[in-house]
Amino acid sequence: MIARLKGRVDRLGEEHAIIDVGGVGYLVFCSGRTLQQLGQVGDAAVLEIETHVREDHIHLYGFAELAERDLFLVLQTVQGVGAKVALAILSALTVTDVQNAISTGDVALLTRAQGVGKRLAQRLASELKEKMGGIAPAVDGAVLSVPAGPVGAAADAVSALVNLGYRKAEAEVAVRRARAAVGEGADASALITAGLKALAT
Repeated sequence: MIARLKGRVDRLGEEHAIIDVGGVGYLVFCSGRTLQQLGQVGDAAVLEIETHVREDHIHLYGFAELAERDLFLVLQTVQGVGAKVALAILSALTVTDVQNAISTGDVALLTRAQGVGKRLAQRLASELKEKMGGIAPAVDGAVLSVPAGPVGAAADAVSALVNLGYRKAEAEVAVRRARAAVGEGADASALITAGLKALAT
C-alpha cells in the first residue's frame, strides 16, 4: 500500500494532481484545500496517501496533513458517504469546521459541502458524535485520534472484518474502539470479537 508520496507536482486538475516521484507519475485525488496547498507545477510536494483497492481500480487519495487524511477515513464510516463525498466535505470545510459542526450538531454548516443534504448532514452529526464519543474542537493541523494505520494484531483484525463485508474505514474505527475496550496487548481474536460488538452498537 502507498502511504506517502514525496516528489514534484507534474499536473494539476480540478479534483486531482499528478505527482512525479522518480519519473513515475501518480494520479492522486485531493480535496480543494489540499490542491491549493500544493502550489504550482514543478513545486516540491509531500502528500499523505490513503490507497483504495477495488476489483476494478486502485485509487490514491492525497492529503496535505494527517488530520485531513484521518477525518477522510472517519467520514466514510457513515452510510452514504464515500470517498467522493468525503473529499467534497473536506473541500468545503476545514478539519476544525467539521469537528465543530459534529460536536455542536451544526447541520447547516455540513450542508455547505456539495452532495451533502440535510438528511445526510444530520446522519453525520449524530453517528459520528455517537461513535467517537463526541469530537472535541481542535485547531487546524491537529491530528485526530486516529493512528496512521493498524499493525500486527490490529491489522489482522481489520482484515478479518473487511473479509466479513465491512468497509475498511468502518473496520479500522471498530478495531480502534476494540483496542480501547480490551487493551493494547489483545490478540487478533479478541479484537475481532470486540470489533464486531462495536459495529453492532
